[in-house]
Amino acid sequence: MRILITNDDGISAPGLDVLTEIATEVAGEGGEVWTVAPAFEQSGVGHCINYVKPSMVSQMGPRRFALEGSPADCVLAGIGDLVDGPVDLILSGVNRGNNSGENTVYSGTIGAAMEGALQGIPAIALSQYYGPENVDLDDPFEAARSRGAELVKKLVADAPWGGDTYKLFYNVNFPPVSAAHVKGFAAVGQGYRGDGRMKVSPQTSPSGRHYLWIAGSAQGVPTAPGTDVAANLDGLVSITPMRCDLTDRAALDDLRSIFPADAG
Repeated sequence: MRILITNDDGISAPGLDVLTEIATEVAGEGGEVWTVAPAFEQSGVGHCINYVKPSMVSQMGPRRFALEGSPADCVLAGIGDLVDGPVDLILSGVNRGNNSGENTVYSGTIGAAMEGALQGIPAIALSQYYGPENVDLDDPFEAARSRGAELVKKLVADAPWGGDTYKLFYNVNFPPVSAAHVKGFAAVGQGYRGDGRMKVSPQTSPSGRHYLWIAGSAQGVPTAPGTDVAANLDGLVSITPMRCDLTDRAALDDLRSIFPADAG
């Protein structure tokens, strides 16, 4: 198996080392792991692509490249130029922090998996929730490191990947606990924290210049039962199937009653 890995925390991020371990085990003997990751941190860029400017590539080692671009750019660069042969699987992460709830729509980690799905390649985004039970561990990625390969193998072997148009991809979040306290896996939907909106924090510099920081919200607020944040805070690894089709089907049916098709 030939696996392409990337992230949004950058080529030097510790979570990418964890993902390399996971991918190496999944690829197996005779498999290949190729890394194409952003040269600099790209957190929060979502599914951004840099189609108005070129992206410089630097080779960091065998099958390892840094790209001055977004995570989605890295996927395109990998499958379109850098990887020697067809890619069987794309893994993105392991993100430093969760991509559950509203975080999902901002995430560059998710953006890379979305691009993989749009290219027709099975893709999984993996993120490590941070919280008081794991943030001060010698290895905050314990949960992902211990359960990641097992989960990816199961998804590759048994999970649905189809779709006549938009292909499925998977969003995986490891709970904010030590490896010993991971309770298991849960297939759940995307949650809604309610107060998960990004906010602007204005600041004035000593020179009088006006700056804005983008600030997140509290990450310990649970979502409804059967959704990702609730599962993660309960010690479970959440697995959420996703597609790039953003259509709300129920609302579409309602809308058609308001705007019926023109019979003429």
